[in-house]
Amino acid sequence: MTHFIDKYNGFIFDMDGTIYLEDKMIGGSVKTINYLIEKEKHILFITNKTTQTKDEYAKFLNNNGINISASQILTAANNCIKFLKKEREKAKFYAIAEDVFINQIIEAGLIFTENPNEIEILIVSLDRNYSPNKFEIAKNALLNGAEFLAANIDNTCPVINGEIVDAGTVIYELEKATNKKLKQQFGKPSNFMISAIKGKLKFNTKDYVLIGDRLETDILMGNKMEIDTVLVNSGVINSAKNSSNFATYNLASIEKIFNLD
Repeated sequence: MTHFIDKYNGFIFDMDGTIYLEDKMIGGSVKTINYLIEKEKHILFITNKTTQTKDEYAKFLNNNGINISASQILTAANNCIKFLKKEREKAKFYAIAEDVFINQIIEAGLIFTENPNEIEILIVSLDRNYSPNKFEIAKNALLNGAEFLAANIDNTCPVINGEIVDAGTVIYELEKATNKKLKQQFGKPSNFMISAIKGKLKFNTKDYVLIGDRLETDILMGNKMEIDTVLVNSGVINSAKNSSNFATYNLASIEKIFNLD
């Protein structure tokens, strides 16, 4: 009988909630990924989180014992930056986001402003410093006709002691307050992220398995790609009943893949 690991040439890992929570590695994740590296599996990492650059993510993993390069990491932030640089250069924008992401957008050639009358594009992402003032600026920008974009649509972000508000919750409140609908998002499970992943594959798509902790982003994207998926319960709490019906496998954490046939 073929062991689970031998069924696939490549593994696509969500990061936050699957490999680590905040700055703490989830038990068994380092051992599991290093075993796959030893087996010469092709490994990619994907994240909707915009609070660090690809180089910073790679450095964090390297410092915690997983020797990978930034080229193996695909982020919602980079998908968004690529689009903005090509399609919206020199546009005036406002972002509900942290400085790392805002600075990346500025470096792409856009102009940051907090004046709702000048904002041409509103971009929403994870912001741990989110405030009522930021909401008001964003709301007024949308009412004035700003384009409504998002790096990601996760409702929450997993942390060690639970979950915190993420972009999806803010998007919902803005849509309710303005009657404006989000135009485009660039993270999982969007076609932008799927295209970015497919551009990195070394084998046929069917030779990969996607492993993540969130049904509506990780597992949904894997299903859209028509590949096998593993839902791990080490990050967010998935409210859907019988969640294993949506994923090929349902495990407590990624180290449990050693127990699969």
